[in-house]
Amino acid sequence: MKITYYGQNCLGIEIKGKHILVDPFISGNDMAKGKVDTGEVKADYILLTHAHEDHTLDAEAIAKRTGAIIVSNFEIATYYQKKGIEVHPMNHGGSWKFDFGKVKYVIAHHTSSFPDGTYGGQPGGFVIEGERKNIYIAGDTALTMDMKLIPLYTKLDLAILPIGDNFTMGVDDAIIASDFVECDKVLGVHYDTFGFIEIDHEESKKKFYDAGKDLMLLEIGESIEL
Repeated sequence: MKITYYGQNCLGIEIKGKHILVDPFISGNDMAKGKVDTGEVKADYILLTHAHEDHTLDAEAIAKRTGAIIVSNFEIATYYQKKGIEVHPMNHGGSWKFDFGKVKYVIAHHTSSFPDGTYGGQPGGFVIEGERKNIYIAGDTALTMDMKLIPLYTKLDLAILPIGDNFTMGVDDAIIASDFVECDKVLGVHYDTFGFIEIDHEESKKKFYDAGKDLMLLEIGESIEL
């Protein structure tokens, strides 16, 4: 399993030769300019955690270019289906076996609406099991006791958690979240893109280290292998 960070909450995940794109916000992210080209990003599936623009901005264009299937909650899936895009609707607690692995849609505590005001349903996260590696993509969320359910589903190899604070969990809550999901290897997302969510990288890493955990903060375009 290969994971590439495209900025904010956007990730490219390659599993079994399939390309899964998460929350594509690229063209509107100044930090990604010159580093990521939306016209070249690969996608067989696009997973959307919720409808906010900093998670969905490039979803329609990339889906129409690549023929990717959008996977999200019922309301978001319906929104894109009306635009002629193939979708796979899900909802909290449900799971589905795709050709790259099993996906479970789990609870997130946040808000969700499209820039045009359309209701985006309830936000969520994804637990993905593929190639003998399991990951949790929390999406935008507060710390929640529901995270304690995730180890009942699967043993995680990586937790992808928001750490920017203000709109989501901050670093301190993300450390607690990693305890709840029983995974000490964390990839931080949703930080630095806007002034409200700027973080001190070294301080954040030290807090995780002092808690006996590993926080990875990737450069945009950088990849890791699980």
